[in-house]
Formats: sequence, C-alpha cells, structure tokens
Amino acid sequence: MSENNPKIDRRTLRSRRAMREALLTLMANKPFQAISITEIVECAGYNRGTFYANYDSKEALLDEITNELLDKLLQSFRAPYEHVEVFNVSELPAHAVTIFRHIYEHSGVYTILMKNDVLPNMKEKMLHVLKQISMAELLNPTDDIDPELLATYSMSSVLGLVWHWIETGFKHPPEYMQEQLVKIVNMNPNDANMARPGKRP
Repeated sequence: MSENNPKIDRRTLRSRRAMREALLTLMANKPFQAISITEIVECAGYNRGTFYANYDSKEALLDEITNELLDKLLQSFRAPYEHVEVFNVSELPAHAVTIFRHIYEHSGVYTILMKNDVLPNMKEKMLHVLKQISMAELLNPTDDIDPELLATYSMSSVLGLVWHWIETGFKHPPEYMQEQLVKIVNMNPNDANMARPGKRP
C-alpha cells in the first residue's frame, strides 16, 4: 500500500474499522474463541481476502483493539503528572484523575470485554502496563519495600475499583469515582474502623 495514496489509506482505515466493530458486535453475544473469521467478515460486509490483507488472524484483530484501548488508558493515567516537575499524590485534585473518564468514554468496549472470555487476558495486560509505568515514572525507590510488589499492590487496587465499576454497570458517574479514588489514596490508615464485626469501637 502506498503511503502517498490517501484514497487507499482511507479505504484501508474504513475496512479495519469495520472489522473491529464487527468483532466487538459478535463478542457481545458469544465468546471470542467461538467466533470465526467468516462471521467477522460477513458482519463487517467484506470478504476473507480483505481480512487477510489487514490481519494474520482474529487474535491480531483483537490485539489491535485492546492495544489501542491500552494506549488511551496510559494517556489518561499519565495525565495528572505528565506536565509537572514534582508530583505529589497527596495534593492530587480529583478533577485531574482522568482514568475513569477514559473508561466511561469507552464503556461499550469495556463492558463487552468484561463479559467475554478474553477478560483474564485483558486484566493481565492492563495490570502489566500500569505496573511498568508506575515503576518507571512514579515510585521512589526505598530500601525496605520491593518496588514491583508496591506497584502490583497499588495498580491492582486501582484496577479493582475500575473493574468493579464496570461490573456494576457504571453505577456512579466518573466524577464520583475520581473523588473516591483520591480520598482512598489519601486516607489515613489510623482513621479506618478496624473493629471486628459485631464489635463497637
């Protein structure tokens, strides 16, 4: 394909977009592993030749969808600190947290992934990329805390909130989730009620 021919470029982009939308439409109703390439091209309105001109497999098509989503997720995660010299999480305003806005803007895709057999792989990918970014850009090394364990703990907590929010059908607006995350991050452990069930503090 010639990069100097915008007509071909537009046609290719259009077919790839149709393939992505077709796969997501099918995944809303059946497991990814049960979907065939024939079903994808028929849903997209193309043929197998067009599919293989763009992708080696249906897994490659899914990877394109999830990788694009992960790129946008990372952009939203970095947004609060990418333009500041010193980042102090205790001074983070709720409106600066954009990860929940990203999730909400792509709620349809995340909901499909949540209900599909690709969910474990997607969760693993999300945790991996956020751990790597956290370790490289946010965590200050200390002698007594393993940075990978700290990053795993921190990012697992954030993603736990994210997936719970998706699973409950976006029960709260993004702004509420932003505020709650900031409050949780800044919560003093001594303020938490540690009384056992049935006991009054």
